[in-house]
Amino acid sequence: MWLALCAVVTVEAQRTDDVWRQDSLQEVVVTGTGTQHLLKDAPVQTEVITQKMLRQYGGKSLEDILAGLTASFAFAEGDMGSQMQLNGLGNNYILILIDGKRIHGDVGGENDLGLIDPHNIEKIEIVKGAQSALYGSDAMAGVINIITKRHTEKGVYADNTTRYGTHNDLRQHNSVAFAFGKLTSQTNFQLQRNDGWQNTTEEFAEAMVLTDSKNKTVNKFRNWQIAERLTYRLTPNTQLYAEGSYYKKNICRPQDGMHPSCDVYTYDLRYNNASASIGGKWNPGGKKDVITLDIDWNKHAYYYDYTKGTYEYVLLKGEEYGDMDGEWYSVLMKPGQSKLQSDQQRLMGQMKGIFYLPYGNTLNAGAEYRYDYLKAPDRTETGTASDRTAALYVQDEFDRLKWLNITAGLRLVENRSFGFRLTPKVSAMLSVDDFRFRVGWSQGFKTPTVKELHYRYLHVMGSSTFFNIGNTNLNPQTSNYYSANAEYRGRRVTASVTGYLNRLDNMIALVNVPVGEIPAGITTAYLGDGSSNVQARMYKNMDDARTCGLDVTLSYKVMTGLTLNAAYSYLDTKAHLYDASKDRKSTVVIDGTAHHKWNASAMYNHSFSPLYTLGISLSGRGSSTRFYENNGNGMAFQIWRINTTHDLGRQNRMLAYRLELGVDNIFNYVDRTMRPYHLGNNTSGTTVFGTFGIKFNYGKRVKQHNLSTKQTSNNEED
Repeated sequence: MWLALCAVVTVEAQRTDDVWRQDSLQEVVVTGTGTQHLLKDAPVQTEVITQKMLRQYGGKSLEDILAGLTASFAFAEGDMGSQMQLNGLGNNYILILIDGKRIHGDVGGENDLGLIDPHNIEKIEIVKGAQSALYGSDAMAGVINIITKRHTEKGVYADNTTRYGTHNDLRQHNSVAFAFGKLTSQTNFQLQRNDGWQNTTEEFAEAMVLTDSKNKTVNKFRNWQIAERLTYRLTPNTQLYAEGSYYKKNICRPQDGMHPSCDVYTYDLRYNNASASIGGKWNPGGKKDVITLDIDWNKHAYYYDYTKGTYEYVLLKGEEYGDMDGEWYSVLMKPGQSKLQSDQQRLMGQMKGIFYLPYGNTLNAGAEYRYDYLKAPDRTETGTASDRTAALYVQDEFDRLKWLNITAGLRLVENRSFGFRLTPKVSAMLSVDDFRFRVGWSQGFKTPTVKELHYRYLHVMGSSTFFNIGNTNLNPQTSNYYSANAEYRGRRVTASVTGYLNRLDNMIALVNVPVGEIPAGITTAYLGDGSSNVQARMYKNMDDARTCGLDVTLSYKVMTGLTLNAAYSYLDTKAHLYDASKDRKSTVVIDGTAHHKWNASAMYNHSFSPLYTLGISLSGRGSSTRFYENNGNGMAFQIWRINTTHDLGRQNRMLAYRLELGVDNIFNYVDRTMRPYHLGNNTSGTTVFGTFGIKFNYGKRVKQHNLSTKQTSNNEED
C-alpha cells in the first residue's frame, strides 16, 4: 500500500512539474523591451497577471485587480478618478497602456480606470521604474500594459457577462466579433453602475463635528462605453486598422442636507470621453522585422450638471472687462444647465520599427509626436492652454551570448517650452540554469503638464475658500532609477526579489503655500475684508525626492490545480522643499505612501468532467498606515475575499457558460473615519456578488476541434 501511495505521489508530482514547466515556458511578454520574450527570459523584469489569475480572482474593476493581485499598488478612489500610486509615485508618473497605446484621462491628475473593461482583459504586464527607452515622461514610476482579448479567427464570436452585487453594483460586458476574408471586426460594450454607500455620517466642517452629514463615501455613478475595431489585411505582410470609442460617466451627489458648507451639492458630475485611431503594420519581406504607424486622437471632458440654482464663480477675461480682467465674478446657474469645466484633448503620432540584425542584435527605433490641448474657460488664465513634445528613441538588445543579455537605449525629447533632453538606459541579465539576475539604470525626464502649469481650481465651501493653483515657473523633473533583481523560476517554485532606488530632482507636487503666494487678482473677491479662510495648494518643484524599496514575490505549485501566491512590498520615501519663510529645507510627505503592503492567495482549479470545471480563490491584501501631509493619515487594514468559478460546457465548443459566486471583505472591515480625513480603504464592509457569462464561438477553431481534440477555443487556457 505504501509503495502504491508513493508511486501515485511521484506520478502526481512529475505531472505537476511538467504542467508548471510548460506554463512557464509558454508565457510571453512584450512590455519591457517592445519585443517578444518568454517571461523567464525577459531582459527587463516584468510582473504578469495572467488570464488564469484574472478569471479565478473575479475582480470587478482594474483597481480591484491591481490592488488584489500585486503588492506595489495603492488606491484612494474618488469622484475624479483613481488616486493610484506605484512604489511611492502617483498617477502622473505611471504610464497606463492598452495594447501598447497610452490611455488618455486627466492629464496631471487622476485617471478614470473605468475606461478599462475588466472582462475584456487578456492579461496585464507591469514593468516598474523608468526601465525602457521606449516610453517617455509618464513612466518614471512604471508601465502598466493592459493586453485586451482579440478575436481574429474566421467565423463569428459573441459573449455576454453580467455581474451583480451589493449596493446594486452592476457590471455588464458584451462583445461581438467576426472575421470574413481579409476583414475583421470587433465591437465591445460595457456598463458599470453602483448606488454608492456611506460609511459615516460624521464630518468636520464649520469648525465643528457634524453628526448628520449626507455625504457618501462613494457616490452613486453610472458609466458606459462602446468601442469598435476594424482590421483589414491588405497583403499577407501588411495590415491596416481603424478603431474608436465613446465613453460617458455620470456621478450623482447628495442634494439635500442641513449644512450648506459640507453636504448640499448643487450639481452632479458628467464625463464625456472619445477616441479615434488609425494605423498599420508591415512585415518587410515577410520576415520577423516589423514597422508600425499609429495616429491617435483622444478627448477627456467633464461638466457640472446643475440640479439646483446656485451662484458659481467665473474668471473674467478680456479687454471688455477692463480693470476687472482676471477677477472672479459670481454668476447664477439654474437647474438643468451644464457648464464645461475641463476639456483635455491629445493628438499623437508614432512610427517605430523592430529589426532583427546579425550577431544577436535586435534594434528597436521610433519617433513620436504629441500635442496636448486644454480648454478650461474658468480654470486657466486665457481659457485655453497647449503643449507640444516630440521624441526619438533607439534601443538595442544584444543576445549573442546565451547566458547574457545586454539592452541599452537612448531617448531624445524636445519640448516646446523646455527644449531638448537626452536620457540613457542600460540593463543586463545573467542566466544560470533556472536563475536570472538583472540590474538596470535609467534616467527620466518629465516636463510639467499643461494642468500643472496653468490650471486654477477654485472651490468655495461655506466660509472657506480652497485653491489648487498651477505654476508657470515650474522646472522639468529628472530622475535616476536603479534596480537589481534575482529570480528563480523552477518546476514548482517561482521566487523574485527586487531592490530599487528612484532619485528625483525638481519633483512636482501640490504643497501648501501662504496666501501671499497666490497669484495677484485671483483672490480679490475674497480677501478684501479679511473674513475668508483661504487655504491654498500650489504645484511646486521639490528640491529633491527619493523613493526606495524592496519587492518580493513567491509562487508555489503545490499540485496540479493548486497554486499558492504571496507578495510583499516595502517602501520608504523622502522629499525636501525649500521653505522661504524659514530659510531652510523642510521634509514634505509624499502623499499616500505606506511602508508595508502585502497580498496572498490560494487558487485551486479542477475539472471534474469535460462539462464542469470548479475554481476556488481565497485571497487577502493589506497595508500599513498611509501618510498624508493634510487631513490625517489612512489607517492600516487587511481585507480577505473568496471567489468560486463554475465553467459549464466544453470551453472549446460552440457554446460555453460560466458562473461566479463570491464574497468580498469576509471579515467586514469598515473604516469610519470622519470626512474629510483620509481613509485607509473605502470599502463598505462585506459584499456579495455573482456573475453569469455565456460565450458563442462559431468558426475555424470550432470546426478544427472536430478533427483534433487538442485544439482550444480562442482566448482560453488549458
